[in-house]
Amino acid sequence: MKKKILILSGGISKERSISLDTGKQVARELKKKYNVKICEPDNDLEKNVKKFKPDIIFNALHGQFGEDGYIQSIIENFKIPYTHSGVIASAIAMDKEISKKTFIKNKILTPKYINYSYDKNEKELTTKVKKYLKFPVVVKPINEGSSVNVFICNKKNFFKKIELLRSYKKIMIEEFIGGREIQVAILGKKKLGAIELKPKRKFYDYVAKYKKSAKTKHIIPVELSKKNLNKVLNISMKAHNIIGCRGVTRSDFKFFKGKFYLLEINTQPGMTKLSLVPEIAAYYGMSFFKLIEWMLKDASINR
Repeated sequence: MKKKILILSGGISKERSISLDTGKQVARELKKKYNVKICEPDNDLEKNVKKFKPDIIFNALHGQFGEDGYIQSIIENFKIPYTHSGVIASAIAMDKEISKKTFIKNKILTPKYINYSYDKNEKELTTKVKKYLKFPVVVKPINEGSSVNVFICNKKNFFKKIELLRSYKKIMIEEFIGGREIQVAILGKKKLGAIELKPKRKFYDYVAKYKKSAKTKHIIPVELSKKNLNKVLNISMKAHNIIGCRGVTRSDFKFFKGKFYLLEINTQPGMTKLSLVPEIAAYYGMSFFKLIEWMLKDASINR
């Protein structure tokens, strides 16, 4: 009898469309061997789980509610194995402030930052930014993924961009690091590999990630010395382990003046045609199906 796989896809985050795409592509692959059902994480989730009785839940959600520990805590109640990281690791990785503090505590280089809760006037905030950082800076929500609402700001547009994020109540203002975009995939205890991105846009933003029209150049193998490649792979594994991640993660770096700056670690990397982890896996001889199946087996082992 075929194993039953319930794919959670869609959700309520700003990355809903990417999640739906991930869910469809994962389902297309798994149907070759498994009994598959796609489900929204809505009020009918418990009913769907009880009716379908899956052997494994594949979490294809992205963003808030999907990769921040909330859906993981709900799935835990079903006592069914599920893919990707657990509750605590997901929550830590999604919260950019907590994850940065974890990186710093463990001597992993990351861009300097300050938090802002719209509690200071323009003069006070400018003074604080000048004291701890310097323009240009990056402003971003603390708990979004896929570079949603991330802006590179200079003095002229700084407060305009800050106002665009007011709905978040608390945001992060981060040191802008130039240099090269390097991303690393980890599979459990294996350092899978790295890829370099050369976006034609200002930086590797949401459009550069998901729109073919953006024409972001993907370079694999990365043009790094063996020493530097091993270094960035080791940093990624260290971050994966100290946060307590499981399954697949992707760590995003800037390589500038011989140093790797870890921007963030993603516990729910995309699984679309333009996604990086499947591309890295394919380069190293692992098909999309084998990658997805590895994730299912990893879920079974670790639950």
